[in-house]
Amino acid sequence: MREADVPVPRPSGAPLKPQPVPRKSKTAVFHLMLLPAVLLTLVFAYLPMAGLIMAFQDYKPWLGFSGSPWVGLDHFRYLFEREDGLQVIWNTLVISGFKIILHLLVPLGFALLLNEVRHMVFRRLVQTLVYMPHFLSWVIFGGLLLDLLSVNGLVNRLLAELLGIGPLPFLSDGDLFRWTVILTDVWKEFGFGAIIFLAALAGVNPALYEAAEIDGAGRFKMTIHITLPAILPIVIVLLTLSLGSVLSANFDQIFNLYNALVYDKGDIIDTFVYRVGLIDGQFSFAAAVGMFKSVVSLILIASAYWAAYRFAGYRVF
Repeated sequence: MREADVPVPRPSGAPLKPQPVPRKSKTAVFHLMLLPAVLLTLVFAYLPMAGLIMAFQDYKPWLGFSGSPWVGLDHFRYLFEREDGLQVIWNTLVISGFKIILHLLVPLGFALLLNEVRHMVFRRLVQTLVYMPHFLSWVIFGGLLLDLLSVNGLVNRLLAELLGIGPLPFLSDGDLFRWTVILTDVWKEFGFGAIIFLAALAGVNPALYEAAEIDGAGRFKMTIHITLPAILPIVIVLLTLSLGSVLSANFDQIFNLYNALVYDKGDIIDTFVYRVGLIDGQFSFAAAVGMFKSVVSLILIASAYWAAYRFAGYRVF
């Protein structure tokens, strides 16, 4: 046996050297794990985009894409010429705007209050109770709301007995319906939204609170001068990223709660597309409205991402 073939004994206690892994075999596993998600995205997100061509046609199902006449931007112009088209865009902006503001302020306030609770059992019980509505679909949660908020529902009976207020048409009056969908959406999601703020609060340096306590600061001053500045970057990131969904006012919720009496104040872009596209059969016009929403949303998301990077240093890539 040659001297070079004799194995050199490893010194006692010396760590094992990691065996080099071939680069291709290492990355191939991750590529295979990505494959199902990539295929699903291609089939359900990218392939249907070919149908956007009907937004520029007067699409007739019996003529197909190749035989339907081209109309250019007529459907987009028609959207802004229709009175209900502008009303739908305004409804979407109002409902989404209030939802974005309240989805930021309510979970933040709840997280600040819950963070002050020192009784862990009570704290976890409250957290569990407020998380639960998030896991209910809008089909189930909307059915509960239809019963609770109807003219003869529990809410109106309590208002009549406790405050002497007559039955309020929460689901048939446009103004009340708009606030009903905003507040019930916040009620359903604020507990789950508080998770991010609770995680951010857990990362605040306790030494800052101890130093402030020695200086005589109370809990309110600690919140103003320590807690809020510490979690401000998270607040900015969530606010800027939520701007990208300003034209998405939650189709599932509106669809399960609204009716013809509240179309003037409660109809949003997504439900409008559903009605004119699938019910009225105006496929090309519905595709144009949906494409308009997607293009505006893409611009808002890109702007929000830039703002998040510019003001909070947040970036994915």
